[in-house]
Order: sequence, then structure tokens, then C-alpha cells
Amino acid sequence: MGNTQNSLKMTTKKILFVCMGNICRSPSAEAVFTGLVNKNGLSEKYDIDSAGTGGWHVGKPADKRMQKHAVRRGYDLTSIGRQFDPDSDFDRFDMIVAMDDENVADLKQMARTPDDFRKIHKVTDFSKEWGYTEVPDPYYGGDEGFELVLDLLEDACEGLLESTSK
Repeated sequence: MGNTQNSLKMTTKKILFVCMGNICRSPSAEAVFTGLVNKNGLSEKYDIDSAGTGGWHVGKPADKRMQKHAVRRGYDLTSIGRQFDPDSDFDRFDMIVAMDDENVADLKQMARTPDDFRKIHKVTDFSKEWGYTEVPDPYYGGDEGFELVLDLLEDACEGLLESTSK
């Protein structure tokens, strides 16, 4: 008789959120999606991370302003900035979810195979209520930009969870 424990093992969905610098939008998406997953008792079914297409903020925490706004909504931005690595991230993750068209284009340029290309998605494609086609970068703006990012991500992450938990 074979080992039935292997057939009972849960499949984990591996999702990587990507923005340009990995200090505002993608760590926020990681935190929002992780919060939703935990709230729905699905933490064992997901592996969630974030990265940036650029390496300017590698090893640094999320932007302090983004952290402040996220904490107000109950999200903890604890991830440390890292750069997207096409040689490992395309292999490790099932979905690479970008914040805007520029990030999508950058990721598509890094794709090595048609399978890599198919893993690339834009987060707003999962939006249910908001009509935005991108999550705007709040880095050079004021408080309202950080709040908008969280509004858009809460909406899109709900849609992403619905899409991936079926």
C-alpha cells in the first residue's frame, strides 16, 4: 500500500507581488493579501512574497509613510525590499502580480519561456469595484496617494483571493 499522507497534502498557491522599488505598493499588496488569506483561514494554502523590478531599496524596510497608513488599517508591512530574480522567481511562483503597466512590461522582458510569460498578471485585473487600470506609485505624493493604494489593493486582493481559492 502507498502512503496516503502524500495524497492528502495541500497544494500551495505561490504569489509574488511586484512594483518598481518594493517599498510601497508591492509590500502593501503582500500585507493586504496575507491579511485576507489569514482572515479566511487559508494561510497554509498560500506562499506570498513581494519584490521590485529595480534594486535601489534591497535590504530596506517599506517606506515609513506607507507603513503608517497600512498600520492604521491593521496591516503590518514587515517584508524587506528585494529585487525580482527572473532565474528563481519565475520557477518558484505560480503568479507574478504587477502593480502597473510598466512593471508588467519589465517582467515580460525578463520572461525566459512562454510559461514565465503566462504567470505575469496585473493586480487591477482582479479589481471588483474600482475602475483603475493601475495602482499608482504614491512615493512622490501625499497621504491621499498612500490611502488610494490601500483602497485599490484591498479591492484587487479580494478579487485575487476569489480567483485563486476556487
